[in-house]
Amino acid sequence: MSDLRMPKPTRAHAERRRALTPDADAAFQAFSKAVFAEGALDVRTKQLIAVAVAHVTQCPWCIEGHVKAARRAGASGAQIMEAIWVAAEMRAGAAFAHSVKALDLLDDPARDGGA
Repeated sequence: MSDLRMPKPTRAHAERRRALTPDADAAFQAFSKAVFAEGALDVRTKQLIAVAVAHVTQCPWCIEGHVKAARRAGASGAQIMEAIWVAAEMRAGAAFAHSVKALDLLDDPARDGGA
């Protein structure tokens, strides 16, 4: 079995990405800055949302970056863990909600070839 290794993002990666696509990189940086700025939601709340989403998308770099940012924004360990539990419930809830598709298929013999 192969060993999946996630490279640590480096300054060299950022510089290469910027050199290859400077306009897109600058636009993304500006977008990110705007999204995480204080607004109708405070920065801590936005970072807690990001922690939850990072766990649903299962991005190790996002988890690391947003947990650290949430801590800097004043989130407690308990708040971060609660955000993760919300993400876990939402992910499990989706599987539960989508079970109606299977239930409909179970009730319709024509959908399984009549077997």
